Amino acid sequence: MFSLDGKVAVVTGCNTGLGQGMALALAESGANIVGVGHIDAVETREKVEALGRKFCFIEANLLSIEPVQHIVDTAVAEMGRVDILVNNAGIIRRQDSIEFSEENWDDVMNINIKVPMFLSQAVAKQMIAQGEGGKIINVASMLSFQGGIRVPSYTSSKSGIMGLTRLLACEWAQHGINVNAIAPGYMATDNTQQLREDAVRSAEILGRIPAARWGTPQDLAGPAVFLASKASDYVNGYTIAVDGGWLAR
Repeated sequence: MFSLDGKVAVVTGCNTGLGQGMALALAESGANIVGVGHIDAVETREKVEALGRKFCFIEANLLSIEPVQHIVDTAVAEMGRVDILVNNAGIIRRQDSIEFSEENWDDVMNINIKVPMFLSQAVAKQMIAQGEGGKIINVASMLSFQGGIRVPSYTSSKSGIMGLTRLLACEWAQHGINVNAIAPGYMATDNTQQLREDAVRSAEILGRIPAARWGTPQDLAGPAVFLASKASDYVNGYTIAVDGGWLAR
């Protein structure tokens, strides 16, 4: 039920961190990978190909939806089909809300919510044409559930991702397309570097996590494979928190 043999997965932002971890997990389960981003995913390619899977990289600036159709067309031209989409690419900008800039708002909203919507749309059209359904996995956040501080555009975008996941699931389930999301907890990635380097804030965060550690990309491997496989065929519109127990505290 968890096999992805013969499947093709498009993963945005797969060059490092959580995106790389999920791409490798899908490859380990049998999927060929189409990586999308503005920096060539050299290390991810090497690791995917070492597993005996195919890897194709598509350079794209996800600050706008301009490359969306090109991504889908190239993926199909190179791999023949698209079965899985992981909307992982995202950014965060930290600034007090009272001074938050329009640029910081627009950049985050474009990458974190606008592109996932229209890339999902383009991929869903391809999946419907293929006639075999598919899996779309959005990357949400703890701030899909909570407010946070000093990240108004990030919180808004990640709250939006959870709502968009539900809506698309409702509309596309009839086509055999499952749309779900993963909400990572506090992970040791570039996005949390500032927090981890702040001894006081880091201690506060770790003090609330029952697992008593920051998460790693490997912690998303199982949930990603589950949501990409037949094992989740009756899971629609749900956001799985992978947070070491943060929300349960």
